[in-house]
Amino acid sequence: MRRLWITLTYIVVSLLLLLPLYKIFTGAWADGLSGFMDALLRAQSLHALKMTGLIVIIVTVINTLFGVMLSIYLVRATWLSPLVKRLSNSIVDLPFAVSPVIGGLMIVLLLGPNTVLGTMLGNVGVSIVYALPGMVLATLFVTFPIMVREVMPVLQEIGDQQEQAASTLGAYSWYTFWKVTWPNIRFAVMYGVVLTVARSLGEFGAVLVVSGNIINKTQTATTLVYQDVENFNVVAANGIALVLAAFSIMLLLLMEWTKKRKEVH
Repeated sequence: MRRLWITLTYIVVSLLLLLPLYKIFTGAWADGLSGFMDALLRAQSLHALKMTGLIVIIVTVINTLFGVMLSIYLVRATWLSPLVKRLSNSIVDLPFAVSPVIGGLMIVLLLGPNTVLGTMLGNVGVSIVYALPGMVLATLFVTFPIMVREVMPVLQEIGDQQEQAASTLGAYSWYTFWKVTWPNIRFAVMYGVVLTVARSLGEFGAVLVVSGNIINKTQTATTLVYQDVENFNVVAANGIALVLAAFSIMLLLLMEWTKKRKEVH
């Protein structure tokens, strides 16, 4: 029976993961190297990949800084009431419960060009929706819980005895963070960064709604794949998808390497 379940597991994994990857790989190389390179070196492909990379960098930096900060406050801050902490935890989990498309729509309804806030920002030359800031906001909405949910359990597990001892000995809060807290949470932060990058790379729904999918302006790699499929440009769509898949696999290998480093330490 055990062998049967193991065999079924391998079959399911092959059908859901390996077979699609194989089809993407063969589809990307259907026209040979020249077709694959043409798909990647198109003006819209280069712009979409550049836009995706920029969004990933911005979102990852913001999520890391504010995610770690919020995690520490939710676990360590004694001046926050239990009610506020429960409410904050619920807000953090909101993107898990709400569809990314709805998240993107909320941004459009709040900051779109026809709204009060959108009009005020537009009068001073700041565009949110159908521009990079809106795409960053949409991706932040989807990925924000990741870092918090990676760091909070570690902080709860290690407790605050070491931090209190450092404070008793006269260490400043910033020094205590770097010398006591950070060594304990650094691997959790690394996991959060890897997962945030992977989620940002693959985000589609919220970004599609907020960006408008304007070619050479607000198009990301995932929305370009969608457009190529709609235009029956399957080779180009597979080429971009293959690049994203390869990068995601590299991230998974990085996470495995991080786990081994954690076990060594």
